[in-house]
Amino acid sequence: MIQSLFCEGFRYVPASPAGLNASMSAQTVREAQMPADELDGILETVRRLCARFPGEYWRARDRERSYPAAFVQALTEAGLLGVLIPEAYGGSGLGLSAAAAILEEIHASGCNAAAVHAQMYTMGTLLRHGSEAQKQAWLPQIASGALRLQAFGVTEPTAGTDTTSIATQAVRRGETYVINGQKVWTSRAEHSDLMILLARTTPKAETRKKTEGLSVFLVDMRQAVGRGLTIKPIRTMFNHATTEVFFDDLEIPASSLIGEEGKGFRYILDGMNAERILIAAECVGDGRWFVDKARDYAQGRVVFGRPIGQNQGVQFPIARAYAQVRAARLMTYEAAARYEAGAPAGEEANMAKMLASEASWAAADMCVQTHGGFGFAEEYDVERKFRETRLYQVAPISTNLILAYLAEHVLGLPRSY
Repeated sequence: MIQSLFCEGFRYVPASPAGLNASMSAQTVREAQMPADELDGILETVRRLCARFPGEYWRARDRERSYPAAFVQALTEAGLLGVLIPEAYGGSGLGLSAAAAILEEIHASGCNAAAVHAQMYTMGTLLRHGSEAQKQAWLPQIASGALRLQAFGVTEPTAGTDTTSIATQAVRRGETYVINGQKVWTSRAEHSDLMILLARTTPKAETRKKTEGLSVFLVDMRQAVGRGLTIKPIRTMFNHATTEVFFDDLEIPASSLIGEEGKGFRYILDGMNAERILIAAECVGDGRWFVDKARDYAQGRVVFGRPIGQNQGVQFPIARAYAQVRAARLMTYEAAARYEAGAPAGEEANMAKMLASEASWAAADMCVQTHGGFGFAEEYDVERKFRETRLYQVAPISTNLILAYLAEHVLGLPRSY
């Protein structure tokens, strides 16, 4: 195998055949403020696990549009999905930087964490705002893998990214809430036991501010399906297990409410920042995979008597993609560090998600171009990863809305929408 390169300061030196992994783990140690051997051990576990699920496994899942159950189970058994859960509840008690490093490594290894990442970014809502009784009831089971928290019910067909305009209602009736409404793009709902749900408990017209009157619930989907909760799959251009969810007089216990009634918008925003940081890490991992894949192909593909990678027209786009991915990674882990420290991270989380998604998409386009016709061949995995990474310029949160946020809330420009 051709050795990878990694950046040590501004000097490029050869790395082990593990790709960019060695440099990434060392840098992540500093950013995550964890002992080097602890994080390196975790990432080595990720690499070994992912090696058991090569391209053939993911191509089969993609053709069948089937859930990667065996992969999810392997991650669960390795304890990787419980990294954010405190040790007191059976988890590892690590920070967001460690979770980001795990997801990055999964994607850099050619796998796809879309089937599991929600458990990490929705966890913050329960950890930061849930009651002790809720944590005791749910976290140990999630940490052990007995329950999956993979569904995040926020987006609605008529509201889109205008979250304050959602129409799903939760009405208090004695010791229950009755929920009516619809969610869309609720991924993994068919494979999750629990859902974090955002609903209106006070009509928008009756609130002083449009961000008020929204509440967050932890819904036990095992009890809800067929009793007021209906799930309808949506087939998309790649294998993402996404759905529409319908609520028709679904009754849930009042104890399902997370935090205070009416304060849910703030809770969800907190979770969305974590989501954007973790998705950015996945994009960085994709970018690394595309750069490695293109570099290896350019070294080995001989046309007109020499490797195509000898041509500047081939090597310059690869080099540019590498630089873009490295830069995006710096912002991603800066955002993670701020989030871990409890500092405001909205600016950094949004920039990380935008820069990383753009870097991974540019790397994907470069990788297809480097492979030529073979970039479209299923067996090379490039076209599958190309389709998968395109999502992240649209969701979660589109690039245009990130730019609007930065313009208004960071740069002080007039609101544009």
